[in-house]
Amino acid sequence: MKELVCILSIVFAIDFQGNDDYEVARKRMVSTQIKMRGIHDTATLAAMLSVPRHKFVPADLTHLAYRDRPVRIGYGQTISQPYMVAFMTEILQLEKDFKVLEIGTGSGYQAAILAEIVDSVYTLEIITALGTAAKKRLEDMDYDNISVKNTDGYFGWKEKGPFDAIIVTAAAEHVPPPLLAQLKDGGRMIIPVGSPFMIQQLLLVEKEDNRTKTKNLMFVRFVPLTRSD
Repeated sequence: MKELVCILSIVFAIDFQGNDDYEVARKRMVSTQIKMRGIHDTATLAAMLSVPRHKFVPADLTHLAYRDRPVRIGYGQTISQPYMVAFMTEILQLEKDFKVLEIGTGSGYQAAILAEIVDSVYTLEIITALGTAAKKRLEDMDYDNISVKNTDGYFGWKEKGPFDAIIVTAAAEHVPPPLLAQLKDGGRMIIPVGSPFMIQQLLLVEKEDNRTKTKNLMFVRFVPLTRSD
């Protein structure tokens, strides 16, 4: 997935030797990077504790998996900083019976977090190699409530909508109209909006009575939403 620079930064240098070390690091990540910054939603915290983040980064970068930073996953993409994943998840106010659309599968980590909370996740990735690898990774981890599709996420997944919530993990220059159309009335979307490779605004978009309102949440820096030619 894509990334931002957060003002606060806590970096832990940990030499991992086994699953116990990863579990300790994951607990520390949730305690110091997420809870201390104000994330309190119990479902989000439980998901962040449960999902083994180190399985979603390249093998030679697992030592970075639980640090307070994004991690490169190839093709110019990243797995997002743990705090940002938790923040974007919490702000959607997810319920167990929700159907969620994600734009930008990346390595599949955000989809796995969502799948721990909601009934079904539909995730789109335009980079075929990333989407294919994420699909296999999630299947191997027995996430049977995640559907992965290789396509241009700008247009969403109309035949699977409408969605209770939509999360976009790359910066768009505007809120894509197809995504707004696929958001249920009463639904929420979180999306970074702004110029590529610049500081963007993380927006919360709420739909009510077929009208939308937006709220600026914070400044962020995500990689751009990749489009098909």
